[in-house]
Amino acid sequence: MIRAGGPISVERYMGLANAHYYATRDPLGVAGDFTTAPEVSQMFGELVGAALADCWRRAGAPADAAYAELGPGRGTLAADALRVLGKAGFAGEVHLVETSPPLRAEQAKRVPGARWHDSVEELPPRPVLLVANEFFDALPVRQWVGGEERRVAVAGDALVFTVDGPIREDSPAREEAVRAVARHLAEHGGVALVIDYGHARSGQGDTLQAVRGHAFADVLADPGEQDLTAHVDFEALGRTASAAKVTRVVSQGEWLERLGIAARAESLAEVHPERADEFAAARKRLCDPDEMGALFKVMAIHSRSWPSPAVFE
Repeated sequence: MIRAGGPISVERYMGLANAHYYATRDPLGVAGDFTTAPEVSQMFGELVGAALADCWRRAGAPADAAYAELGPGRGTLAADALRVLGKAGFAGEVHLVETSPPLRAEQAKRVPGARWHDSVEELPPRPVLLVANEFFDALPVRQWVGGEERRVAVAGDALVFTVDGPIREDSPAREEAVRAVARHLAEHGGVALVIDYGHARSGQGDTLQAVRGHAFADVLADPGEQDLTAHVDFEALGRTASAAKVTRVVSQGEWLERLGIAARAESLAEVHPERADEFAAARKRLCDPDEMGALFKVMAIHSRSWPSPAVFE
């Protein structure tokens, strides 16, 4: 495409590469390229479910509410969260926004009865308990050097960037998605939890990265064969979600600790004493500032008629 029509934007390059990447494989786990928090431990999804259940019950436990997830991976988070939601009395439909055939197949194994959609706009007109865990980081970003948009060109047999220098990033794709979420919540009720790695305040810098085989790789090498992501600008997401109410941003570590991950780890260890070290290690990986605890952030968006989820007050 570049040889035929000239350089393409970083945004288009990232979008095309990730569309092929996710459509052709299950990228998760030891045999894949990366591991997400739900795959680290069941405790993560259980606490997501507990937070959503608490918010749903304080909103009056509307019977027509549905569980929704954007980019639900293998369905591990949904399965763990729904198990806790079910114990709280929630029996709503499950709606998953996923375009990857391989991942839809994995989700069907773990979440029987789920319904799939290609976009947020296709979600049913009802209150939703929505989760977006490591969803926004994979949506394409634009990069700017001064007033010039950075592009990807061909030099010989290699891909190269057209311009280098201090970089500013933005993402119309992320803005479109979060705007749709906020609009749905404003019109129909509900709450959304956004969990991703990134920064709480807008800033400058090149955050585009590639991961392959659980290691960082050259972002311009082997397009479509490795995961491309960029840090999420939570401040920009919050500004764009103004149709609904937006909470403050907290670190994943603080959020999980205040929700009670320590007590859950102890409870699991009592039932499975032979796995006590495993649960302690998982808690450390999810919450420690030197692991996932500080880099990953959590923000909630909710209808003005629904309460703010726990921890954000």
